[in-house]
Amino acid sequence: MIRLKSFQGANPVRYLWLAIFTAIVLLPFYWLLKSAVSTPEQLFALPPVHLPTPTLSNFNALVEQVPFYRYLLNSLIFATATSIVSVVVGFLAAYAFARITFPGSEFLLWLLLLSMSLPEIATVIPLYQILSKLSLLDSLAGLTLVMGSVLVPFSVWMLIAFIKQVPYEIEEAARIDGASLPRILWKIVVPVTWPALATMGIINFVNAWNNLLYPLAFSVTPRSKTLSVAITEIFVAQTPWGKPWNLVSALGVAMVIPVIILVIFANKAIVQGLTRGAVK
Repeated sequence: MIRLKSFQGANPVRYLWLAIFTAIVLLPFYWLLKSAVSTPEQLFALPPVHLPTPTLSNFNALVEQVPFYRYLLNSLIFATATSIVSVVVGFLAAYAFARITFPGSEFLLWLLLLSMSLPEIATVIPLYQILSKLSLLDSLAGLTLVMGSVLVPFSVWMLIAFIKQVPYEIEEAARIDGASLPRILWKIVVPVTWPALATMGIINFVNAWNNLLYPLAFSVTPRSKTLSVAITEIFVAQTPWGKPWNLVSALGVAMVIPVIILVIFANKAIVQGLTRGAVK
């Protein structure tokens, strides 16, 4: 049984600094939530209203101004598909680099990693031309293809180290027993590296969920626009107080909630993967 250490003899200054640090980290989330449930009068009141009377009017106005549910569905499809594609392709590429040695493999790996240093804005024009020729503009498939390819190098870099930790002797024994390569990957390598795959899936999901540049550049109609694009559409509106920060805050809360839910459930999956036991 795991026992918590006693707080006797603990340094109170350390806990004071931890409390201050926690308050600083949580302050933006508090302000975002407060702004999302405040009326414009409460939001711009002087002195500031720190505990406003909660209201859902901002969320109702958000749904009326933009096709919120369509954008939400697009974001979920886009982020989920991108996460799956990037992790699957990254895993297969990482396995090839970790297990197969050929002339120029080291150079090819570094060239792949070097592509991560390319600014996203520098790739918009060539990617636009490619998607146009493939008739994938203004489509979730085109966005997934672009964002998935952007996230593959980072996925490869992270997964190679985990794949190298899998004893190669186990794979050799499986081959002697007649197991094919797909069966070895599915039955041996994937279960051992599952915590890393789950973590990469979360990271890639969040990156795709928050991405603004590619949906803004390659989406024209609501059929492929995501929630991040809705921010640019909300800013077009003007209020007596300037920009509609209350609606922007409501949209921010709507974008944060799915990520929090994902992390909570995925955290359980990662812990289960880490405690499965030794490789047999």
